[in-house]
Amino acid sequence: MGSNYQKRPVRKSLQEYARGIAGGLLFSFPLLYTMEVWWSGFTATPLQLLIMVTVTYLLLLGYNRYAGMRADASWRSVFIDSVEEMGLGLVIAFAVLFVLNRIELQQMALDEVMGKIIIEAMAVSIGVSIGTAQLGAGEEDMEEEETEAQVEAKEAGIRTGWRSKVSLVVLALCGSVVVGGNVAPTEEVIMLAVEADSYHILLMALLSLGLSVLVVYFSDFRGTAKHMNKRGMAFAITVDTCLSYLTALATSAFLLWFFGRFEGVNFEVAFAQCVVLGVLASLGASAGRLLIK
Repeated sequence: MGSNYQKRPVRKSLQEYARGIAGGLLFSFPLLYTMEVWWSGFTATPLQLLIMVTVTYLLLLGYNRYAGMRADASWRSVFIDSVEEMGLGLVIAFAVLFVLNRIELQQMALDEVMGKIIIEAMAVSIGVSIGTAQLGAGEEDMEEEETEAQVEAKEAGIRTGWRSKVSLVVLALCGSVVVGGNVAPTEEVIMLAVEADSYHILLMALLSLGLSVLVVYFSDFRGTAKHMNKRGMAFAITVDTCLSYLTALATSAFLLWFFGRFEGVNFEVAFAQCVVLGVLASLGASAGRLLIK
């Protein structure tokens, strides 16, 4: 975004901002319209807000470093763009909440106003990052030279090396936050967790894994049908699927903790909530990294 001002004309920069605004709204409107999120802005402690801001910024750094920008982008550009995206997310969140009459400057305390804006802005910021990088991006911004071995590995869906695994986790985190974050604040999650029997929880976990395998194999691992006889392909699919699901469960636990869904419940109910939300989060973790990479 702003880090490219000296290299790109104003029109291109404005287009990037427009894509960022569109992405921020597209991926965050459900949260902006969710009552439980408005309440969280009133009940969240300063420490929780600080943790949310820190985690979001780290996600933006990871996404911009491993997916949103060219591989040769400097860390300075990544840091600057991440700050701009978070700032734009704050502006968008304030504007939408004000238009929806969820912010009344003369009647609300400053800490309540800031709490609402900060919580909503975190999801908006991730959407801004995705929109800036992906919506309408031209081929000239995305083309990178690849060796024959890299092309073959990409077609086979093989993810090797430390960098690729870190990239996978970062994309899975962003996808699970965007998808699972829309449901985590709602009462339905804890209702489903409390009323579910043990075999329901098991079936939900199996469904999550099944969806992850389905998406990874038929979408991310394009071309695997002709490579299935290659040694290590099944292992690569298993590792990526398990990594995505574990990331989704961890994201679910964080979101549920932040929105206070672990208060006053035992471990079994807390774990059940993670599995319930994990159905959506795992879909976001696996499918999201296809849509936003």
